[in-house]
Amino acid sequence: MTDSLLERAPAHALLADGTTVCIRPATAGDHDRLKGFYDDMSSENLRLRFFSVSRRSAAMAADRACAPARPGYRALLAEARGRILGLAEYESGDDKGSAEISIAVADGLHHRGVGTLLVEHLVSAARADGITTFTADALSENREVLRLFSDLGLRTSRRFEGPETRCTIRLDQDDAYLAAVEARGRAADVASLRPLLCPEAVAVVGAGRKPGSVGRAILRHIRTGGYTRRLLAVNPGMTSVLGVPCYPSVSALPVTPDLVVVAVPAAAVAACAEECGTADVRALLVVTSGLGPDQAQALRAACRTHGMRLVGPNCLGISNTEARLSLDATFAAGHPRPGAAGVAVQSGGIGIALLDGLSRLGIGVSSFVSLGDKYDVSGNDMLQWWETDGRTDLALLHLESFGNPRAFSRTARRVARRMPVLTVDAGRSAAGRRAAASHTAAAATPTMTRRALFTQAGITATRSVGELLEAAALLHSQTLPEGNRVAVVTNAGGAGVLAADACAEAGLVLPPFTPAMTDALLAVLPGGAVIGNPVDATAVVTEEQLTDCVDALVADPGVDAVLVALVPTALATATGDDLVRALTGAPGRRPKPVLAVRLEQDLPVKLLPAADPGGTIPSYAEPQAAARALAHAAGRAAWLARPAGTVPALDDIETERAHALADAHLAAHPDGGWLDPRTCADLLACYGIPQIPWAWAETEDDAVRAAERLRGADGRVVMKAHWPGLVHKSEERAVHLDLRGEPQVRAAFRDLETRFGGLMTGVVVQSLARRGTELFAGVVQDEVFGPLVLFGLGGTATEVLADQAARLAPLTDHDVHDLITSPRCAPLLFGARGNGPVDLEALEQLLLRLSRMAADLPQLAEADFNPVLAAPGSVTVLDARIRLLPRGPQDPYLRRLR
Repeated sequence: MTDSLLERAPAHALLADGTTVCIRPATAGDHDRLKGFYDDMSSENLRLRFFSVSRRSAAMAADRACAPARPGYRALLAEARGRILGLAEYESGDDKGSAEISIAVADGLHHRGVGTLLVEHLVSAARADGITTFTADALSENREVLRLFSDLGLRTSRRFEGPETRCTIRLDQDDAYLAAVEARGRAADVASLRPLLCPEAVAVVGAGRKPGSVGRAILRHIRTGGYTRRLLAVNPGMTSVLGVPCYPSVSALPVTPDLVVVAVPAAAVAACAEECGTADVRALLVVTSGLGPDQAQALRAACRTHGMRLVGPNCLGISNTEARLSLDATFAAGHPRPGAAGVAVQSGGIGIALLDGLSRLGIGVSSFVSLGDKYDVSGNDMLQWWETDGRTDLALLHLESFGNPRAFSRTARRVARRMPVLTVDAGRSAAGRRAAASHTAAAATPTMTRRALFTQAGITATRSVGELLEAAALLHSQTLPEGNRVAVVTNAGGAGVLAADACAEAGLVLPPFTPAMTDALLAVLPGGAVIGNPVDATAVVTEEQLTDCVDALVADPGVDAVLVALVPTALATATGDDLVRALTGAPGRRPKPVLAVRLEQDLPVKLLPAADPGGTIPSYAEPQAAARALAHAAGRAAWLARPAGTVPALDDIETERAHALADAHLAAHPDGGWLDPRTCADLLACYGIPQIPWAWAETEDDAVRAAERLRGADGRVVMKAHWPGLVHKSEERAVHLDLRGEPQVRAAFRDLETRFGGLMTGVVVQSLARRGTELFAGVVQDEVFGPLVLFGLGGTATEVLADQAARLAPLTDHDVHDLITSPRCAPLLFGARGNGPVDLEALEQLLLRLSRMAADLPQLAEADFNPVLAAPGSVTVLDARIRLLPRGPQDPYLRRLR
């Protein structure tokens, strides 16, 4: 039986109504409580579960669930505050791929998702144990359990056998099942966040007399922010704080608050949380910082035991600007302006900057959460809240860590289809990079991994808070461009040149105009205007002329966006023309983005009110900022225009044999390590990954015989030394190339044996490869992000040139295309310099099969294929190394709290 997550620790998860339960294996110590669980069941519930009203059957069920662990059997409990809410179990018979499942839920707890949550966790455990099918017998009148099975999202078939129904459930984890799990998780998550973000009553613990205390500042902020529900304070010895009624303890409050703000010293936080939990508080906001490990653990335990959602600790607070609520439980300098942007940050300082920037721009904030140390509520939670709140149309994130990146990616990918999701890609410096021994691990920097996550999920990643606000201004105010073709217009030639340079540097294109468009622009602009791209309308251009020019460019099918760079002139002042009004005065919203650059502007970005009701035009102080924002908008448009990718089905995959090879290696090497060449080749063969013909030789004579078999038409072979742990063969000078004839083969073997005699366990003899493009493909299994597939230029210069792209596995067809086209070496693959294109289909298959191997084998710590030789007729791995570690499977999509 696999050592799964469920065997190591309980998992906390949310029911449909947002309450927290603990899912864990049943143990011998649960026997009496399980028997009581069945004893408390109604006769009808017992009959539906056991097909008869038999207390004997209930006692036997408790005995079975609490018996010592045995192969082929699992029993999972759902409990809350010491009460067992439900039990789900499975047992396999002679067919190890199939198991019988049963479910029991306590009276009064049906329709809250207890049974469904238990089955989801049981499905995950079964998959880890190699079970592919569940079967279940139910009375045909037991509509609730039959509906549970049919609504799981798994392929289910039924067979009626008299009064009973036989259900067969396939445990394939496909998109339909993941979507169903996500939908249930989203509903539960949103329900659990309502007490936090829409509380009917709030209490602040730690609001004292001292004017500079954080608790007092938050209490004042809630009051002055116009909170419309009940507000209370907790502080022994005080009856009122800032006019708010004050009580000595949470238990002494006249009503139970939904949300308690905890602003007490670190040593008192855990006790306060326990008191809140005992009083049935549903959510905590802990602003206190400096918790030690034991204090942190006690806080987490109190929240999980009592089912409280937690924001923080060490955070700025939360806000919800909904008019009917107006909750601002922060200690920021001012109140955020109500609006459309949802904001979640880990850094309080970043949060303040974003709140100020969004308020200044007029975009405003729908809800704001400072996640702090992120013990519980995360960016994933907030994305799901914004997805359903009906007020948010722009999501802004600043995340320094990811608890479950793959679940976050699926959520972000879904939300990004509905609204822009923007983030600051922080921590890009070399100080944040991991050192590693091999090419693959060294190439996989945290920056590359995060960017792969952002790219695949459709998240707009910026490099600073300023750039984030610049992009948000454009995405909030303008339609998306259909492409990256930009027309630049200016009333000063120099400003146009700067704007053109900025666009080119941002990856945008300034296309030449057609003769018809050139004539149209000449007809509306003053004499002396230069009709290129950029268009120099000259300093004498009038408001009307500039308006006609912009409108003509917007109507041009060869232009996707118009950037207007303006400088103030005395001529415009003298004539009373307002050139900015040429952009903002349009009677309706233009169908393409129009943005301004005003070099004299005092702020980096502004939103200028437009004649269109509610409309605005973004204006930037620097052309670089405008071009970056427009490039982000074009990138989002391209992502939205492309259908969601699919993971292609692959033929000739031997997953069971691959697992057996990995298990055998780890049984012989419990600490893991690099595979020997023969095991490595066997593993690649399980996934149909092509290798150049080779042979293993441990003696000089063996090497000669191998060379005789492998030499090609030109009679040349390659010899590589091997010993456990050898990583860089070239650097160790452990390779001999271009060996001709027996004497050279013998001399090469003797040389390697002499220099590495104490280490070398044998040599690999290969045919000398034909000419082609040397590439690199690899995988790193990141403990947080999961498997990351890398691809780029190969050979000995891989690390020096660092020409790689990366995507998180499993790869879709779109991901593979992006991997192949993203590196700088991509033109070589498509026939640059007169050479024919390499076998692109074979290259795609190689990457897909590498991705599948990484997804199948959690033990695969890293794989390094370097070089991979790509030629017009073939793609072949010339050198492959794989390292395994003793890791068990984990289900990243299993519903559980952090």
